[in-house]
Amino acid sequence: MSEFRNARAADRFRAAYDRALAALWPGPRTAHDLPTAYGRTRVYRTGPEPSAGAGRPVVLLAASGGNALMWHHQLAELAEHHPVFAIDPVGEPGASEQSAPIADGADAAAWLDQVLAELDLHDAHLVGCSYGGWVALQHQLHHPGRVGALTLLDPAGFNGFGFRFYAWLIAGGLAAAAPRALRPRLARAVGNSAVLEEELMKLTRATTGFRRALPVPPVLTDAELDRIARSGVHAQFLLGARSALHDSPAVAARLARLLPDARVEVVPDAGHSLPMDRPALVTARIRSASSATAA
Repeated sequence: MSEFRNARAADRFRAAYDRALAALWPGPRTAHDLPTAYGRTRVYRTGPEPSAGAGRPVVLLAASGGNALMWHHQLAELAEHHPVFAIDPVGEPGASEQSAPIADGADAAAWLDQVLAELDLHDAHLVGCSYGGWVALQHQLHHPGRVGALTLLDPAGFNGFGFRFYAWLIAGGLAAAAPRALRPRLARAVGNSAVLEEELMKLTRATTGFRRALPVPPVLTDAELDRIARSGVHAQFLLGARSALHDSPAVAARLARLLPDARVEVVPDAGHSLPMDRPALVTARIRSASSATAA
């Protein structure tokens, strides 16, 4: 299971997390700690109460190593018309606490389904970035019908994690540690605007004592993507043109063949960290999909 190496590492992270939450979260929020078979899950709710007059609920799933705060650029605008639920995933560094292993996609899907059930959400718009996108797709495979729309931002599950991806991670870490005046140039060079997020980078540095133990996403098969297509869910995929994870044009072509009704966009001037690379575009696409597919 994922856990901190010791109490000192946990305390260091919690202090950084509280500082980042205070600095980055826009407006009011309500924290919910929800029981699941895999551990207590922290969910932050903002925006209007779910009701017939409110927009479709939006549920946000972070990338690997992330938590609800990675969506801070999107929260305020999304919350104007939609109930928004930003999750600290179990097994990632955040305010959730894992109590049982997540061994595969079925477990990840079961955890998420239990969270959605605790929130009493049906027909929600599920938004996932990178690893969170893979979890969202696993949920659709194992629990079709719970959500009404999917937005997947450069999701994992379409290619293995090769040298290029790990080199991108290392380059981003080095860029974030460089003198502040050099960081914008380095961020453009490595294709990762996250290194300019000072509070998030402080939080990332505080995760060095965290041992992450979650399954590596296998590549989704054609049969699995066909099942998602046949499930009838409204899906859109945003792929970074400079993604370090996969060949975005090739993934777009595969999606066009296997999910012909999905909306697929290769986003220029964006890498794998889409919510930070193109924050306004990501917000607009989520809002558009939520409105266009509302029940």
